[in-house]
Amino acid sequence: MKSFCILAAFSFATSVFSQSLASPEVQADGRVTFRLKAPEATNVEVRCESLPAAPMQKDEQGVWSFTTGPLAPDYYGYTFLVDSLRAMDPVNPLMKYNLLNIESEAHVPGPASLPWEVNDVPHGVLHRHFYKSAAAGDERAYFVYTPPAYKASSRKRYPVLYLLHGYSDDASAWWSVGQANIILDNLIARRQAKPMIVVMPLGYGTMEIVQRGWSGARAPGLWQRNIDQFRGALLDEVLPQVEGAYRIATNRQNRAMAGLSMGGAESLTVGLNNLDRFAWIGAFSSGGLDTNYVQRFPDLDARANDRLRLLWISCGKDDGLVGANRAFVEWLNSKDIHLTWKEVDGAHSWRVWRRNLAEFVPLLFR
Repeated sequence: MKSFCILAAFSFATSVFSQSLASPEVQADGRVTFRLKAPEATNVEVRCESLPAAPMQKDEQGVWSFTTGPLAPDYYGYTFLVDSLRAMDPVNPLMKYNLLNIESEAHVPGPASLPWEVNDVPHGVLHRHFYKSAAAGDERAYFVYTPPAYKASSRKRYPVLYLLHGYSDDASAWWSVGQANIILDNLIARRQAKPMIVVMPLGYGTMEIVQRGWSGARAPGLWQRNIDQFRGALLDEVLPQVEGAYRIATNRQNRAMAGLSMGGAESLTVGLNNLDRFAWIGAFSSGGLDTNYVQRFPDLDARANDRLRLLWISCGKDDGLVGANRAFVEWLNSKDIHLTWKEVDGAHSWRVWRRNLAEFVPLLFR
């Protein structure tokens, strides 16, 4: 909390002197210039997603700047390091929200064909719901995306995708950072994906795991309790609430689950152990997979192929978790489980997961 207050005070004080700055400034060729007015600082770096930390140069007005090379169209999280103090960009309202690590965000726009670019197409609606969770013992929210043609008064029922975020994110991450609603809008408009409802729940069975900071993710007992209680929150609370309130087809053939990082591990653990409820499972850069596979998936064998319509697993080649994901895929292969395995360019970042979602969604409910 003390560090947060220091950063907030720094951002406020800096913003008073920075209103005339343009930061980030995105050029037509994809180069991005970051600027920060900090005349008293002696050393400033910018740390941008997918790039190494870069020293910034100060001019005679006390404005520090750095220009990247051309960047591929996408969204990039970044922060400044000002004399060892981490700070957001005070003149940029675009944020990459996170429970442990908030960043500023730069958008390098691309062609309309990119699935996360906003286009002039019919848009779905995001709904926010609050409820008291008995499984987690707290008040929490989840989000529901309904496709453009959805009408509560219609008799038509839609398939549903339960989409899970990663560790340190919250229930808003897939739409606020991952652009999931925009991706769905575009894919549906192009008839590349079936119209579907997407449910984005809070992915923690206990908030203690994130309240402890990054050490919480490395606590085996706490991690397992988090997974177990999340299973209860999803299956016994969110799923019946959503499927009672929305026009959802409530059979397993019309129910999918996917997630990134922690959410990928949750999708595999919950999905593969509940094939009577889910026929479509996706896991992106799964983190926190227990290597005691036999204990975690006691009933999983080749008979699962009769129930699985799709098991889709992916990880970035530069992701530190790629080895663990490869090992799990090898074990699944040894059990003769049918799956699709994708190693893609990139590391553990939203640049990979947006693309994962855009490739996974068109395969569903076919």
